[in-house]
Amino acid sequence: MAPQLTVFCTGGEYADGLALMRTRGWGGVTPASDEEAAQRILTAAKTMIDNGEDVKIADIARMVGITRQTVYRYYPSTDSLLMAAALDSAGGFLDGLAEHIAGITDPAHAVVEAMAYTLEALPEDHYIGLLLSPERSGAFSARITSDTSVSLAHSMLHRFAVDWEAEGFNEDDIDELSEHTLRTMQSFVLDPGYPPRTGDELRAYFQRWIGTALRHRNCAQSSQAGPRRRSSRQPKRLDAKS
Repeated sequence: MAPQLTVFCTGGEYADGLALMRTRGWGGVTPASDEEAAQRILTAAKTMIDNGEDVKIADIARMVGITRQTVYRYYPSTDSLLMAAALDSAGGFLDGLAEHIAGITDPAHAVVEAMAYTLEALPEDHYIGLLLSPERSGAFSARITSDTSVSLAHSMLHRFAVDWEAEGFNEDDIDELSEHTLRTMQSFVLDPGYPPRTGDELRAYFQRWIGTALRHRNCAQSSQAGPRRRSSRQPKRLDAKS
């Protein structure tokens, strides 16, 4: 076996390498920046998703007019590209969710309805399905409580008509609620039960075990509930694009 050669380069050499990659292929229209190059790849992936096609790096490369190695330079795996596509398109889903629960000011009612709506929307929403789909559970399970995912859920909760501060929730509370709802919804995606709960039955289940906890949280305010495992967490707030 031939020995492997590790090549180290300076920051300038690395930047020159990226610039060189941008000058090759691209259908004869070279992107002006790495951001534009990444966006072209992302747009191609989203086109395939919208058409119901399986996203493969080789197909993306052909669509954009570049090599697979160039795609990997911007997105190191198919899963990272799919995650980027899902997050880039999450704004449309969040807008629909906000419209669906508009006017609901009770925290428990809003959270329960949002969770049920999301689970019911999975078969129709290709992008949210990418984040929670059981077919990609191995790729995304570990990321469901990442800073990015929790921040997205946090953004969703702040779109509700709920006055969280007046209801006694601070930002750490909302982060933990975001994490808990993500974990719960993912468990329903991975194992919906037999027969699966749907409609009023699903909402009643969430009301019993999640809604009740939210309604009675004032009995044990967060300041008396012990230390927070993630009290130092300060995830970036996301303004998801449509």
